[in-house]
Amino acid sequence: MKLQGNIVDIENKRIFKGEITFKDGKILSIIEKAHSVETYILPGFVDAHIHIESSMLVPSEFARLAVTHGTVATVSDPHEIANVLGVEGVEFMIENGQQVPFKFNFGAPSCVPATTFESAGAVIDSDAIKRLLENPDIKYLAEMMNYPGVLFDDAEVMKKIVWAKHYNKPVDGHAPGLRGDEVTKYIHAGISTDHECFTYDEALEKLQKGMKILIREGSAAKNFEALIDLASEHFENMMFCSDDKHPDDLILNHINKLCARAVAKGIDVFKVLQMACVNPVKHYNLEVGLLEIGDFADCIVVEDLVNFKTLQTYINGTLVCNEGVSLIKPVAFKILNNFNCSKKEVSDFKLESSVKKIRVIEALEGQLVTNELIEEALIVNGNLVSNIEKDVLKMTVVNRYNNDKPALAFIKNFGLREGAIASSVGHDSHNIIAVGVSDEAICKAVNLLIKNKGGICAVSNSEEKIISLPVAGIMSDKDGKTVGEDYAKLDNMAKQLGSTLHAPYMTLSFMALLVIPSLKLSDKGLFNGKDFKFTPLEV
Repeated sequence: MKLQGNIVDIENKRIFKGEITFKDGKILSIIEKAHSVETYILPGFVDAHIHIESSMLVPSEFARLAVTHGTVATVSDPHEIANVLGVEGVEFMIENGQQVPFKFNFGAPSCVPATTFESAGAVIDSDAIKRLLENPDIKYLAEMMNYPGVLFDDAEVMKKIVWAKHYNKPVDGHAPGLRGDEVTKYIHAGISTDHECFTYDEALEKLQKGMKILIREGSAAKNFEALIDLASEHFENMMFCSDDKHPDDLILNHINKLCARAVAKGIDVFKVLQMACVNPVKHYNLEVGLLEIGDFADCIVVEDLVNFKTLQTYINGTLVCNEGVSLIKPVAFKILNNFNCSKKEVSDFKLESSVKKIRVIEALEGQLVTNELIEEALIVNGNLVSNIEKDVLKMTVVNRYNNDKPALAFIKNFGLREGAIASSVGHDSHNIIAVGVSDEAICKAVNLLIKNKGGICAVSNSEEKIISLPVAGIMSDKDGKTVGEDYAKLDNMAKQLGSTLHAPYMTLSFMALLVIPSLKLSDKGLFNGKDFKFTPLEV
């Protein structure tokens, strides 16, 4: 197999006309050779941190979409399915990913459950982490979200880090807003990356202290604009990642779009490509080629180095995408789930009170962090209810593993003026999370998910729409194109109900993520992520 084009040599910062020869999945030769081909050949893109489950697709279906954008590999934390199914879920992801020609690199989920303040479907302790890290298919210890555990030398947390060091595998970080002496201690524990920086100064401090910083641009959390100016000077220690990417977004673009945006900002193209292609491979010791003789033939052909439109994608010398069409075939897979709660009543969502003020979660566009607000309570017939005019809406988190009483709180900035939206994708324990204009609408949406044993939905006075997610209650059994198109329709319905958020379902899914401040809701109650303890709704 021979491939001609303008070869992009990232390491030596040069571009030359040449020819690459593949044999047995590896690069046999790279020679300079005159020709008339005007396309560019470069290493494939790597998403340096992503939860495949957030695409609502199983790995094999994710791969079919990702290769159309020149992505050849991911560094994937199977944390989401692990919270539902434990080690069995991690093994499902590895097994399914191995059925297709794509380079998934899974980590051992370090925080299952993420905290002790919520109900998850499984526990992965340090002994299970050891067994996972022994597996050569597990490349690293996934994001250490329990940063308080690191700071306070929690024995179980430290054992997990020790095992990663024992097996010489990197430890990923998760420390939003952590600064000063605390982040110094966090880094000295052996944690090497962070994808949670949301300010320039925070990222710069972590870079100066030796961390690798990932620029995250997902469907909900968007930190590209805040961090990209660091790339000109610190490109050797930076990477690109999605973290969470919904299927309608994945149909449109992936890491290629971040490269285009970075080049448009004036960042040198070789620096951009080092972040997108080289740094993840070297940091995580991935078996992914970098366009050198003897490497795996993992490379892409792009139209230009401005928009990075992918014309062809090769993995181990096999053409997996041609002219925007994925050549990866669908594969059959088993369906696993863990969904054990029964239908709810409207009365379950009633909140008797006579209070004047309440704590309210303020959802922020493009961020996973939230603010804590104090708002006037709206009480009707002794029941705390949604205040549509002030956009202070009731929300709930319902334990899907047991029949417990729903937890209730209030949230601002969803903007719904009718109905409710709900999801069983609720990071990180994946209980049911819903927000709506009335108890009746919330109950209707929650029960629709219970009936389907998982999904995302929207309900109005006259309509119900759902995408069923039967695989662990967080992934579809359908193909990526279908899921992406159905998701776009559901997203549109949420906006017709009044939501002003760019990605209402992705934002909703993070409103139970307790490890990111300030105020969140678990199935056990309202939680202050700064103090790391429960806090009362009533003021």
